[in-house]
Amino acid sequence: QVQLVESGGGLVQAGGSLRLSCAASGSIFSINAMGWYRQAPGKQRELVATSTSGGNTNYADAVKGRFTISRDNAKNTVYLQMNSLKAEDTAVYYCYCTARMVLHYREYDYWGQGTQVTVSS
Repeated sequence: QVQLVESGGGLVQAGGSLRLSCAASGSIFSINAMGWYRQAPGKQRELVATSTSGGNTNYADAVKGRFTISRDNAKNTVYLQMNSLKAEDTAVYYCYCTARMVLHYREYDYWGQGTQVTVSS
């Protein structure tokens, strides 16, 4: 199995910043995509940002220009720098990765447990 452990969530005032981290561990052969989704109360889970192993990134329109995703492939870790936070960014943020385990031939998606981000207005 692949385990994802997130950290860095919390309470921040509007206009502030937070940095989320997510480290993958386990019997990992390779990791393709890593990224973040979020789910606000009463809403569906939505994509925030993704990063491929080749360095391509993709952002939701709502966070472009404010959030930055980055990766440390040597540490199997992905980060999300969140600046200029707004009340509508309040949600549980989930880390995910698409990875291939040792002795497996397929890639699977794995998810973290989620970390709460609350932005007060």
